[in-house]
Amino acid sequence: MDVQSKEKQMLLLLKSLVNIDSGSYDKNGVDKVGNVLKTKYEELGYNVQIVQQTEVGNHLIISHPEVEKPSIFIAGHMDTVFEKGTVAKRPFSIIGDRAHGPGVIDMKASLVSLLFALEALKKAGSDAYKHVKIILNSDEEIGSGTSRKLIEKEAQNTSYALIMEPARKDGSLVTARRGNGRYTIQVFGKAAHSGIEPEKGRSAIEELAYKIVKLHELNDYEHGISVNVGIIEGGNAVNTVSSRAVGHIDVRVSTPEQVQEMEHKIEAVCASTDVKGTKITLSGDISRPPMLKTKQIEKLLSIVKDVGKELGIKIKDTNTGGGSDAAFTAALGIPTIDGLGPIGGNTHSEKEYLEIPSLTERTLLLAKLIERLAKL
Repeated sequence: MDVQSKEKQMLLLLKSLVNIDSGSYDKNGVDKVGNVLKTKYEELGYNVQIVQQTEVGNHLIISHPEVEKPSIFIAGHMDTVFEKGTVAKRPFSIIGDRAHGPGVIDMKASLVSLLFALEALKKAGSDAYKHVKIILNSDEEIGSGTSRKLIEKEAQNTSYALIMEPARKDGSLVTARRGNGRYTIQVFGKAAHSGIEPEKGRSAIEELAYKIVKLHELNDYEHGISVNVGIIEGGNAVNTVSSRAVGHIDVRVSTPEQVQEMEHKIEAVCASTDVKGTKITLSGDISRPPMLKTKQIEKLLSIVKDVGKELGIKIKDTNTGGGSDAAFTAALGIPTIDGLGPIGGNTHSEKEYLEIPSLTERTLLLAKLIERLAKL
């Protein structure tokens, strides 16, 4: 399959995608990315169904009309973590063997790689490109709240799941991930002048402080549990006892059993108050289950390694604390491999980069893997 000669075309498409602001809450931007990709897939003969959304970008379901029950499920996301206006500040650029720009590796390079892998299969005369069902969603970076059920439904009857998150910096694929969730605590107190009559106030900030300490005491790094109150808000004047405070919590777990355990512990922390006269509301959950490296995943990994060996690529795998949509397919019992995108690093930062040589290398690996799996 001729992939290497396509590098220039791949970089041109990547540039056009990176130079579209498409943060998770920028519906217009994400839909622009979706429209570009919809056209490209239709040119390859795929049917593209648009799943309309109101608050976030639309999701795309992509399949070939000649295959009713494809065996390979592939997921990727079109949203990034970057706010609108980021492209104007630092658009797509190439320095040496690296490409830079917002979302260049997480995961616009993967979107390009997937498209060109399927194109390569088609041009090589392989019907394998028809045996895929693809979901490109718009809200992965914020937990896949509107796309989780769609992913689970469309993946349900497939035999393999390939998730297009980027490979790790060392090229490793991902075969295990921690589960994760988000919670929000809202504390309501009573305002009062802190100089004239502070005794009449009930400080929401003080109550939130107690809760932060108790929540952080739930950390158990040895067993893969982490709880972090990463953002707090509260008060409106330094001389006023605060009437409201908010804490945003990130939770990570490593086993299915820990999901319910941590949900109960967090609820217990917030069930009562330490500052008399304050009230608490808690919302959120652990929305992504852990992805465990099962025997089925190990078997799929061995296939990837065999394909890599044929191409002269040594395949390694790892686990990571970050979440992805791989959690949903793995939880359904579908053999799942994540990190099948190109190689890069510093995701979610101004220094995010793509290793350009990996763009064609991993595209060829993906194409050969799809071809192998379609025959099983």
